[in-house]
Amino acid sequence: MKGQSTHDHEKKASALSAVSLVRDGMIVGIGTGSTAAFAISELGRLVADGLDITGIPTSYQSEILAAQQKIPLTTLLEHPEIDIALDGADQIDKNLVAIKGGGAAHAKEKVIASAASIVVLMVGEAKVVPLLDHAVPIEVLPYAVTLVEREVRALGGVPNLRMAVHKDGPVVTDNGNFVIDSDFGTIDDPRRLNDEIDAIVGAVEHGIFLNVDEVHIGGTDWVRVLTRRE
Repeated sequence: MKGQSTHDHEKKASALSAVSLVRDGMIVGIGTGSTAAFAISELGRLVADGLDITGIPTSYQSEILAAQQKIPLTTLLEHPEIDIALDGADQIDKNLVAIKGGGAAHAKEKVIASAASIVVLMVGEAKVVPLLDHAVPIEVLPYAVTLVEREVRALGGVPNLRMAVHKDGPVVTDNGNFVIDSDFGTIDDPRRLNDEIDAIVGAVEHGIFLNVDEVHIGGTDWVRVLTRRE
């Protein structure tokens, strides 16, 4: 079984490879999570060496990390067009459809990804699978939890309200909402499921990402890049 250091090595390798795409003058969407943290650290190093970029973070966590690295930050209001978005993923299939949301930041991540000219994900090799089977996180309005759970069951899923670890009660997103992790088993048609969850009233956003352009996969001593087939 792989040790944690091996997983960290793979995450860092994928992050360094993805960050190599960033150029002077770019507006960069900054993702959330452990792999994104490696990218933020590398961006900070490059900024200290003179790289001229501006970042838009997808969570309070990534905003804090980016500020600590002295990366100049802005907002989507000021810069509605983003050159590149860098983020991790919980799982991704051979068609570059991803499931994200382990850090409960997928609503903001999807907004940033939608505004970006190119969406680049960074993952270890274990995250790439033939067919998606990871639970789909759905950010929901707190007063709509029971409604959304009912609709998830109607779609054949098993809803599970995500509970916090270091506080009593549910996880609360940066937007003040709850997260329902919805297990649909093997997802044969993620695009159809995407549309079905989109139609649920009370669901703010879900973790199926269809607009990934490129994936940098970190291995033990290699990095492989997959690009979307047009």
